[in-house]
This record gives sequence, C-alpha cells and structure tokens, in this order.
Amino acid sequence: MRRTRKIIPVALLALAVAACAPSTGTDSPGSTDAAPLPSASVDANFDLNALVEAAKKEGGLMVYDSSGDIEEVAKAFTAKYGIPMEGVKSDSPQTAEKMIREHAADNITIDATMFEDGGVLMGQLIPQGVVQTWVPADLKDQIPAENQNPLLALSKANVFAYNTKLSPDGCPVKNVWDLTEPEWAGKLVMQDPLGKPTVLSFFTQLDAHGNQALEQAYQTKYGKPLETKEKSAAYEWVKRLSVNKPVLTGSDEDISGSVGAPDTTDKKIGFMSIAKFRNNDDKGYNQATCAGMAPFVGNSYPKFAAIATKTKHPNAAKLFVHFIMTEEGVKHEIGEGGVSGNASVKPLVIPTGLDDWQNQLFHTDPARLVDDLRSRQTISDFWRVNHG
Repeated sequence: MRRTRKIIPVALLALAVAACAPSTGTDSPGSTDAAPLPSASVDANFDLNALVEAAKKEGGLMVYDSSGDIEEVAKAFTAKYGIPMEGVKSDSPQTAEKMIREHAADNITIDATMFEDGGVLMGQLIPQGVVQTWVPADLKDQIPAENQNPLLALSKANVFAYNTKLSPDGCPVKNVWDLTEPEWAGKLVMQDPLGKPTVLSFFTQLDAHGNQALEQAYQTKYGKPLETKEKSAAYEWVKRLSVNKPVLTGSDEDISGSVGAPDTTDKKIGFMSIAKFRNNDDKGYNQATCAGMAPFVGNSYPKFAAIATKTKHPNAAKLFVHFIMTEEGVKHEIGEGGVSGNASVKPLVIPTGLDDWQNQLFHTDPARLVDDLRSRQTISDFWRVNHG
C-alpha cells in the first residue's frame, strides 16, 4: 500500500429532526434526550454462503457514498461475487434528499449508503424508517458494541495541511489560533461549511467538548486567558476564523490543488480530507499534515453503512455491508488513511504527518450527533453572518 497516498436546506433538516425526536427547547449541544434508535438487525441464523446465493438471484445493486472510493469498492465487490454493483459519489445532503423522496414514492434505486452525516442519519433517516442498520452476525464480535447501532463502517479525518516544498522546515502554522491572525487572512482553503455537514459537525462538536483545549491553545499562543463575548471558545474561534476570510470551495480536490500542486507559489493551509494525500503520488503534489499543531491537527468523523428499508435487493445490500466491514472491502476506503469500524481490521496507511490518530485529532463524539443536527442552523447562521 502507498504510504501517502439539490441540497436540503439546513433549516428543513432541523425541522425534520424536531418532528421525529423530542425537542430540548434549547440549542445546548450537551443534551441527550433524543429518542433511542431502533435496535440494529442481526440475522439469527446467518449463513454467508446462503446470503451470497440469495443476493445473486436479486441482480445488481446501487450504493451512494460521499467518496469516489465507492467506485473501487464496487469493482472489488463485483469481481468477488459476480454481482453487478454501481457505486455513486454523492454528497450527504443530496443522498439524504434522494433517499427520502424514493422512500415516500416507493421507488427505490439506492439500495444502501455509506453516510457521513451522522446527525441526519440518527435524527432523521433511521427514525423515519428510510434506512435501517444491519449487523453481520459472523462479524458482530469483531465490531465494538458502540460501533453497531448505527453501524460504523469507518472513521476518516479532515486535517490542516501545508505545502512541504514551500515550507521545508515544517508547517508554518503551529496553533489553530494562528489561522485567525491577519497574516493568514485569505490563506486558509476549506470546504464551505454551509454545504459540508462534517465541517458544521466539527464546529458544534468543538462547542460540545473542545472548549477547554481551545482555551489552553489560546493561552499558549497569547500568554493570557481567552476573553470572549461569544457563548464559548469554540464560537469565538469560529467567528475569528470566518472573519479572516478563508477561501471556500466545493471539493477537497480543489483544496489539495490550491495547497499542494507543483506549480503553487503562494503558501496556503488547506483543511481537507486525508484521502487527498494520494495526490502526492498520483500528481506529484507536495502536501502533508500540520504535525504538532495545537491543540489538534484536524478532526475525525464517522461514516456509517445503512440499508434502504424498502430496497428490492435486501440480500445484495446486506452482502455489501458484510463486504465493507471486512478488510477486503474497506481497504478501498481507507487506502489513504482511516480506521475501520471492525476492530480486527488494522489501519493500512499512515498519512504523512498523522502518526498518532488517537492523540493528534479532535474526535467526533457519536453520542452528540443528533445534537449536532439540532445546533446546525445556529452555527450556520453564525458562520454566514461573520463570513459575510
């Protein structure tokens, strides 16, 4: 393996989750009164060979994923089982909208999804019966209990990255508060949070359990405690970051090109998926994680596997889920870095500069994902007002 290598408006999603889970009456990200999810489905008499035969009788299947890696997964699945599978790259908001409409119309084309917007999944799609969680019985003991409902297929990460050719002595940014300073105005490149749920989740998760780390990083940089009129250190950081006019894009590929392309002459920092480190080998890019950046170099986020409840290919969809929960299937998703939801599958690649997944990253708390959705409109409006 290589070593480096029509959107639903946020307001409507917030209303949707309010309709299917008890309201807190507050925007507090620490609330935990959401209705419990339905239990994950586990076949009592599971037989993998029987599942394969049943799946072959159903024909092909279609799986939507926010990553183009699903195309490689589809090729490997078809090669292994002889079952046609189409993998479609689609951002989570578009996937959610399509699956909701198909469910309502009883016209299912998406059989399963690899879904990274945990708030919408747990607060809307599962409670409304659009999708369901199925856990392969023969792999159940290899999947930690906390990863089973909903089924965590893998964890990925967005990191702050720099151009190693322009900064041969290491990342020029040492602290997340550096990015709020005038010298870095217009030099951070990131996906537009208003169209990227995982970025909004990062912000709300920071407000939920990252304030102390941000305050300590501020103290380290400026030698004094943070004083703010905002609700928290996280909101203060988000405000300063947005006011500093980061360059917003619609894809990680654009971020990678802006930061690491061979002809780049302007030092920039990118907040992007570790999957784009593949461009170092594929395109001769020069990019690496900002190792040593305080208090974190980026954030990890979960990606879940779910099956459409009305799929006409239930066995093929289950077989896909089984496949993605093995190294043979998930290696195509974590080939540039990431962690499988199956504890027996070890990481395959260490992205440049990200040597300690557990301690270098700020980690998403799955228990707060529904709260992320509830807080999404507030943080979206806050970003919009300050970024201008």
